[in-house]
Amino acid sequence: MSALPTAIDDVAKERRRQIECEGWTEEHDNSHLPGELAAAGAAYAASASRLLNGDRTAPQCDPPRLWPWNRRWWNTKDPRRDLVRAAALLVAEIERIDRAPK
Repeated sequence: MSALPTAIDDVAKERRRQIECEGWTEEHDNSHLPGELAAAGAAYAASASRLLNGDRTAPQCDPPRLWPWNRRWWNTKDPRRDLVRAAALLVAEIERIDRAPK
């Protein structure tokens, strides 16, 4: 269980990086269609899963079909890094839902 705080901390750091370095502010995230951020997170998780399961058929080159944006935004790293990025994108989607008018 000692890895859990590190993993959670890494997701929080990545979410902060997305906001502070990439400029993906609340306003920016709110401009996405419902589910787009979740789909992006799922795409990174799917790519990481393929690599972790030994599929070496260049998942970095082509995003999965569920990737919601232009291919130029697809930028995989390594499985752990991509899972952290996936989790941060899922957090961004949750935050977008929480901000939406009820």
